[in-house]
Amino acid sequence: MRELLTALQAGTLSIDETLERLRRFPYEDLGFAEVDHHRALRKGFPEVILGQGKTDEQIVAIAERLLGQSDRLLVTRVDASCHATLKERIPDAVYNPTARAISVNRRREPLLSGVAVVCAGTSDLAVAEEAAVTVELVGSQAERIYDVGVAGLHRLLDHLAVLQESKVIVVVAGMEGALPSVVGGLVAAPVIAVPTSMGYGASFQGLAPLLAMLNSCAPGVAVVNIDNGFGAGYLAAMINRLAWQERKDRREA
Repeated sequence: MRELLTALQAGTLSIDETLERLRRFPYEDLGFAEVDHHRALRKGFPEVILGQGKTDEQIVAIAERLLGQSDRLLVTRVDASCHATLKERIPDAVYNPTARAISVNRRREPLLSGVAVVCAGTSDLAVAEEAAVTVELVGSQAERIYDVGVAGLHRLLDHLAVLQESKVIVVVAGMEGALPSVVGGLVAAPVIAVPTSMGYGASFQGLAPLLAMLNSCAPGVAVVNIDNGFGAGYLAAMINRLAWQERKDRREA
């Protein structure tokens, strides 16, 4: 947008040409998808591709259009074969097999500290890593604290100093979903709880931990949907960015 207005001011674009470019800006119709190029202006981060249910060809086409007007890309819920196909067209695409996510980051800005991503068990790693990858791509450093569930609470307490220094904490857990409540009772920072579908029969594919987290006695705990590591990571990075902006504003004042 800035480049467009600069070109108009310099006279290298006419008013009619500028209006035509603006008409094309909101979204691009690919037939099977309408790519939202204004997402970064509204939200601070470009549109994210949910790979689940899409063909490799559709993902590649959307990714190329997004990167045509952005310096970052995130594709969630994809396998290694999709990454191999995408990498032929976008060589700097990186695949995280645990998170099942593809990312491209062409920014050179340092990551903001302040976000911790905690998970109860190794079975929850896929969701936790999806959150961590998202946090880092949106612009914050993800301090990973894994396999510290309530069955061995001393493991969590060994990381208490890091947790209490964090500005926002993502806590991922399946089974009975108790970990976010425990963390919420130990820290002043907001906690974003993520229930996972990991657990035995009575966990009902994540419904039991979801309800447990929604009924948390600890204040300051918010809950996203089952297995929604992306949503939790995105929200955590936004909160952390606002915290840093508030600190900057106070210094300047």
